[in-house]
Amino acid sequence: MSSRLPDSYFDRMYAEADDPWQLQTRWYEDRKYAITMALLPYRRYRHAFEPGCSVGVLTRRLVDRCDHVTSTDVSTAALDATHRRLVADRVDARVTLMRGSLDQPWPPARFDLVVLSEVGYYLQPQLLRTVLDREVPRLARPATVLAAHWRHAVADYPMTGDQVNQIVGATAGLHHLGGYRDADVVIDVFDTSSPDSVAARNAVPGA
Repeated sequence: MSSRLPDSYFDRMYAEADDPWQLQTRWYEDRKYAITMALLPYRRYRHAFEPGCSVGVLTRRLVDRCDHVTSTDVSTAALDATHRRLVADRVDARVTLMRGSLDQPWPPARFDLVVLSEVGYYLQPQLLRTVLDREVPRLARPATVLAAHWRHAVADYPMTGDQVNQIVGATAGLHHLGGYRDADVVIDVFDTSSPDSVAARNAVPGA
């Protein structure tokens, strides 16, 4: 059994459709991304890492909250689509695009935000555990780690979204700050330095 879905799986998906998951057009995706961004505990981030950027819809939103974003994907077609989107909005200078998979060594930067959006279940559970144990200690302090995943079972995927978020949540050094879940999606937010709430971090009286 392969440790993750092969690159050819995604090449086939993008050969069949420019936007295989309809990230640009579905209200479900637009709403999910809005919830994702609203859950981030800090107003601003220095450098975000987004593995599995697909066609760059979430990438574009991250640019509005981050000084710089590094995004990766195993599909060159996906990266090309992301590049076109960023160029059209004249923000391409603030994004580094790289071909690569979540399980490969992450770029050598002190990321203060990692967004695992619909990507964790492409790996076998033990491989995801290995990646997180290797990479989370390298993150900045403080840093935010957000995991957002589809909750329904997909026959091709090695695990479910709930399993992914449970593995992320069991990572040493991550403090759970909160999240959102409904029948379709689970989103959890973690911090590398403290479990303090957003109100406590901002000295809101009574927090």
